Amino acid sequence: MSIEKKVWWISGVVTLILAVLLFNLWVALNHFEEDPTQLPDQAAVDDYLAKLGNVPEYQVKTGIFIKSFSFTGASDVYVTGYVWQHYEDGVHDAIKPVDGEVGFILPEAVDAANGVIEEAYRIDQGGSELIGWYFEQTLRQSFDYTSYPFDHKTVWVRFWPREFDVVVALIPDFKSYPATGPDDIFGIDNRIVMGTWERENTYFDYRLSDLGTTLGIRDAKFQTNLPELHYNFVIKRNFGNAFIVHMIPLIVVTMLLFGAVMTVTRRPDLVERHDFSTSSVIGTCSVLFFVILLAHVQLREGFAGSPVIYMESFFFLMYFLLLAVSVNTYLFASEAVPSLRFVHYKDNLIPKAAFWPFVLLCMVAITAYNLSLKADPEDETVIEVQN
Repeated sequence: MSIEKKVWWISGVVTLILAVLLFNLWVALNHFEEDPTQLPDQAAVDDYLAKLGNVPEYQVKTGIFIKSFSFTGASDVYVTGYVWQHYEDGVHDAIKPVDGEVGFILPEAVDAANGVIEEAYRIDQGGSELIGWYFEQTLRQSFDYTSYPFDHKTVWVRFWPREFDVVVALIPDFKSYPATGPDDIFGIDNRIVMGTWERENTYFDYRLSDLGTTLGIRDAKFQTNLPELHYNFVIKRNFGNAFIVHMIPLIVVTMLLFGAVMTVTRRPDLVERHDFSTSSVIGTCSVLFFVILLAHVQLREGFAGSPVIYMESFFFLMYFLLLAVSVNTYLFASEAVPSLRFVHYKDNLIPKAAFWPFVLLCMVAITAYNLSLKADPEDETVIEVQN
């Protein structure tokens, strides 16, 4: 076997190994880790509240059903649906809302005056009263899109009790759902239009408010460390849509760039057959640069003002490849630096054979780095949302 064939055989094996490794990293990057704070049943709620060391005076069962949602801005989500609460006779008489009052607060609602929270039903259930409200609100919260297009979003509805001068804890109404286990999806319409997103999981949990103030109310220690009830629904991006829009152009440009590298030669028969010249290769790189630049601008417009996202790293890799191919072609054709043997060896064999292994190795390194950021929640960054 000739040296050229051995080099190409090694290149092919390394390329295949790196491609398999990249695929496995993509699978890992697209995996959603369950939140350990999930509350699957009433026992978990009782255990959580007991650990606070300050047992609430009232516990109000609260449920939610999401009818629709949509991203409306950088950190805004428009959510519609129903919220209901159970008030037991003789237990919750002092805090039960009268007609026209709402038994909860959505603290993250923005422009609440233009939203809707209106009573939808009030039913006497014999010993207790069920009150339900229909709501339409825009909620402001933070999201991390650094793993795009393998990103998962946890959209939540955050609840506060209506009363501030008494100790009230809102607890999930588990009995209103068929199942609320870690892998169950509940509280959201099965026919909801998700666009480029897919439902991944739903769950209740508590997060301490840590307001840092008593809001001017005496002996309101519970309010300064209030267990806020959150209903969370996890969504993941439809990778196919992002792949078609962004990855396919990158793949096509990379293949065209590889084709340009393969035309680099000093053999007279191949020079004539391929019509090779330094200017033609550099001209091809120039055209491909503008193609990549336009695609990069299109991607960046969806994440204006944000840090570098995962997909964007591939565009920087392409800029480097375009420059590297142009420099390699010039050095090879002009013989400007004869000491660079890896450029001139065997008719530019090493740069040609190393093209795909180098590209895939860079992609593996970029993906592994982003996977490490995903594993460390302290590195999460709030950036803008792409609709």
